[in-house]
Amino acid sequence: MLIREATPGDWPAIWPFLHRIVAAGETYTWPRDVSEEQAREMWCLEPPGRTVVAVDDDGTVLGSAKMNPNHMGPASHISSASFMVAPEHAGRGVGRALGEYALNWARTEGYRAMQFNAVVETNTRAVALWRSLGFEVLGTLPEGFHHPVKGYVGLHIMHRRL
Repeated sequence: MLIREATPGDWPAIWPFLHRIVAAGETYTWPRDVSEEQAREMWCLEPPGRTVVAVDDDGTVLGSAKMNPNHMGPASHISSASFMVAPEHAGRGVGRALGEYALNWARTEGYRAMQFNAVVETNTRAVALWRSLGFEVLGTLPEGFHHPVKGYVGLHIMHRRL
């Protein structure tokens, strides 16, 4: 698996799984009916952000991540990131590879920590992955997310020093 900077030519491969994940409404705080144009604008970042794709040997896009400052000004030393793995490629280590890449990127860019603002508590695979990469839950916003099946569930704020 190779992780590289995303190009405009990768968007047609990212959009189908990004759209499916967001429309399912189980893990992202984005509007479930997000348009392709809105999604591209929110996902494909300009510097100081970065958007990458994980691809296999034949160039198939397996997943994508975006990394960016979490805040501006005097809080711009804290990074954040978001991740999406194509469901048909889940369980192959794509999320872990993207997470490790994001942490290395943040260290190289001089960030002091990484914070995830909204990890849905019922997304147990993601919570377990981030914990295994050294993140801790700083707090949980009770009923901060309306899950389509489980109703109102918490949103974790997760953090890791770099």
